Amino acid sequence: MDADTNNDDQIDIGINSSSSSKLVLYSYWQSSCSWRVRFALKLKGLIYEYKAVDLSKGEQFSPEFEELNPLHFVPVLVDGDVVVSDSYAILLYLEEKYPQRALLPAADPQQRALNLQAASIISSSMQPLHMLSLLKYIEDKFGPDERLLWVQTHIEKGFLALEKLLIDFAAKLMCFWPHKLLLLL
Repeated sequence: MDADTNNDDQIDIGINSSSSSKLVLYSYWQSSCSWRVRFALKLKGLIYEYKAVDLSKGEQFSPEFEELNPLHFVPVLVDGDVVVSDSYAILLYLEEKYPQRALLPAADPQQRALNLQAASIISSSMQPLHMLSLLKYIEDKFGPDERLLWVQTHIEKGFLALEKLLIDFAAKLMCFWPHKLLLLL
């Protein structure tokens, strides 16, 4: 499945940039990490090829995918000879390699740091604590009730931290970056 290729806002990186590589995104439709990358690609107007990796069927353990990411996680972005895994690293890579339609505020170091801090809270402090592999382990060891309690506790803790972090900046960010705030979630 290819990204929307009929959108005039998209940039064909093979023609309109110095790179002749083609972007390929290995992704799972239910992965919020993958959503972040798909949002970023869309916001930047980049055309990419979508390669589905069905985590529910264990496709992330195939030898081909293991060559791309030995941790067996999605998303993985392939840009020619460059392979980048982890949504946060992919977002930073895209921001530097394809600077058109910046995702981060360039002029204001405080807003840039705030965006990076919020993104880090999600990608480092929340997301890993409700990954499928961890939740399966918790359910196998302690039961489905403990799995649900674990998820609720850690997601609530993360969102409370984000709320405190962003309380004074939410209105300002929404005025200047309303569609880009989605990347954080």
